[in-house]
Amino acid sequence: MKDDRLSAIRQHLYSHGFSHIQAIADAVGASLPTVRRDLLALEAEGAIVRTHGGARIADTAGTEVAFELREQKNLAAKRAIADAAFEELTPKSTVFLDAGTTVLQLARRLRLDPIPLSIFTNCVTVAQVLMDVSDLRITLIGGQLRPENASMVGPIAESALGRLWFDQLFLGAGAIADDGCLYSLDEQEARVNELMLARSAKKALLVDSSKFGHRLTYRVAPLDSDLKVFTDHKVTDEWRARMNNLGSTVTEAPYRENERR
Repeated sequence: MKDDRLSAIRQHLYSHGFSHIQAIADAVGASLPTVRRDLLALEAEGAIVRTHGGARIADTAGTEVAFELREQKNLAAKRAIADAAFEELTPKSTVFLDAGTTVLQLARRLRLDPIPLSIFTNCVTVAQVLMDVSDLRITLIGGQLRPENASMVGPIAESALGRLWFDQLFLGAGAIADDGCLYSLDEQEARVNELMLARSAKKALLVDSSKFGHRLTYRVAPLDSDLKVFTDHKVTDEWRARMNNLGSTVTEAPYRENERR
């Protein structure tokens, strides 16, 4: 599909910098005339800059492509996790969806199979995915935009969260360290995540197995019995035992590599 090919070209240029047209064609499996047309289209969008014999990613498009690359990483696992978490949604409830890329897959699943919900989010991309879906009422909370996650953070977002209460929260995490705590790369993101947890009755963590055993800079919260964990079947036996000892309820979603939807 053309959209998949354009996305592949953006990702290739983001990862490799300047590339000759032949290298781009080889990377995406398309003919040279097709790639030339695609590059013209991407240049018109402002996503790339064509140069003599090749192209590079536009400076202003780098953040968007980085987010897209993170969404594509372990995509089959993320979709399986989202499918499992979808079964937890309670019709006519108030739900918060955070800015994690696995949570974004839950939003995409909800777009395919909408149920009546009031959705709050601090993620611009989640709001865009769901904004025209019937049966959903979408509220995007305000704040300072963090481009790396397309998320709203900072004092305004924190103030808004402090005045709200959610029936269900679906939260992602940058890392889960050996101390059994969730961590974030960004201080403001960590603070709004902590507030989401404090303002929610039921809490679900959506993380693929690659997030376990790593640590980032800012602590968010510990794994405990209040946090239901949705992950994939590749989580290690060590982490299964550790989460069981912490009292966390764990759902493991099986998946096959290279699944497409």
